[in-house]
Amino acid sequence: MGGFFGVVSKHDCVMDLFFGTDYHSHLGTRRGGMAVYGENGFQRSIHNIENSPFRTKFERDVEELSGNAGIGSISDNEPQPLLIHSHLGSYAIVTVGKINNEAELIDHAFKNGHIHFMEMSGGRINATELTAAIINQKQSLVEGLLYAQEMIQGSMTILLLTPDGIYASRDRYGRTPLTVGQKDEACCVSFESFAYINLGYHDCYELGPGEIVHVNADGVTQLSAPRKEMKICSFLWVYYGYPTSSYEGINVEEMRYRCGQILADRDLGCHGCSHCPGHETAAGSGSQAPETASSAKQDASSAPTDTIHPDIVAGVPDSGIAHAIGYANESGIPFARPFIKYTPTWPRSFMPQNQSQRNLIAKMKLIPVGALIKDKRLLLIDDSIVRGTQLGETTEFLYQSGAKEVHIRPACPPLLFGCRYLNFSRSNSELDLITRRIIRDREGDNVSEEVLADYANPDSQNYQEMVEEIRKHLNFTTLKFHRLDDLVKSIGLPKECLCTYCWDGQE
Repeated sequence: MGGFFGVVSKHDCVMDLFFGTDYHSHLGTRRGGMAVYGENGFQRSIHNIENSPFRTKFERDVEELSGNAGIGSISDNEPQPLLIHSHLGSYAIVTVGKINNEAELIDHAFKNGHIHFMEMSGGRINATELTAAIINQKQSLVEGLLYAQEMIQGSMTILLLTPDGIYASRDRYGRTPLTVGQKDEACCVSFESFAYINLGYHDCYELGPGEIVHVNADGVTQLSAPRKEMKICSFLWVYYGYPTSSYEGINVEEMRYRCGQILADRDLGCHGCSHCPGHETAAGSGSQAPETASSAKQDASSAPTDTIHPDIVAGVPDSGIAHAIGYANESGIPFARPFIKYTPTWPRSFMPQNQSQRNLIAKMKLIPVGALIKDKRLLLIDDSIVRGTQLGETTEFLYQSGAKEVHIRPACPPLLFGCRYLNFSRSNSELDLITRRIIRDREGDNVSEEVLADYANPDSQNYQEMVEEIRKHLNFTTLKFHRLDDLVKSIGLPKECLCTYCWDGQE
């Protein structure tokens, strides 16, 4: 994954660029970079941020850089921004996305006169440099950006910093967000809509899918109209997005409250009713929730919780907390924090490629509150279950700390497919997913699309048995995932506007 920020001002922009880029630090942990343009031309600084935060690595650069326009990047992959000189002129470029047809595009570039690639990341060609090579095959920057949108299979959102401003291009299907903020004598372009609020900017413009604009200190000029079809990433609301951000007008924190509320309603068997008798059951009254036609029909993944009585609801920090608050508010079960995240450690424990390192980081960042764990029945909400290692160890850690029961409610459906568009995980294989390992054990190595679709269906027997296998493997007392139809309801956009590939394999 990754994020970026750009600014064009009639004055020096370096401080705005520094803080605006730093506000994207939750999106990446490997590389940070800034490029500016001013009287001295282009200047650039790139640092490794794996063991030190962006703000620490770039504090000295702020004193040395100067310019009235700039772009910055936080990345989990290639170093950027890159400085490019071509027949289209000089520019700096940052990108967010993933290229699935890399070999085809490299071959195409060589056949069309591109001689070599300079930037290699982990033995692979830098995706940002490859994107620049595609752009440079055309006769103008706008033509090149449109060409890149057509040629790249996957997703690619792009900022180009030129002497006359910033060209911003949202990816073809709008899988990632892109917004413009404005204040007196300055404009900015940002992945996260909250990143410019404390800098004095106000919301100005939100790009549509595939839209291209030019931004200068005076405002925004549309260069290419948005496309009609949108597939924005659903996982932004579930996990990756910062709580204060909004995408397509829908705030992340508010969505997570709704998600928790709907999870609670499923558990209680009321499907949206805020005041049904089932709420008394979940809150521990001891009465049985009345069975209705709809509740009786539910499968094991969504049956009423009339046999469990959690003492507290908790969220795995930090992304699970808002979901848990929504659940607690709806169910009447008290919200509490039985463990606290030690914030100076890694913000994303799945980012290291080494599994043993991931396990250690996941363990070390959570500190228990014994008084809220011992002899307690806990209902825990995590944003998702990917490999299962972290949540399984967290559960064992809770049992060792005296918990009587640990009930798990992930805030999204089971992940069945690796992301094809945004690189949000370092998984090298879909068998890194606990769901796919269980399916392989049940079905063998060659699983058809039809069978996978059945496992993705929350009303199927295969789905129920897969969930039960996950529960037993990770030693949860109970396990119920958020349903995809409920997730769509939580977000509030039509399903056809959302990318749900990682859950149902649908493009």
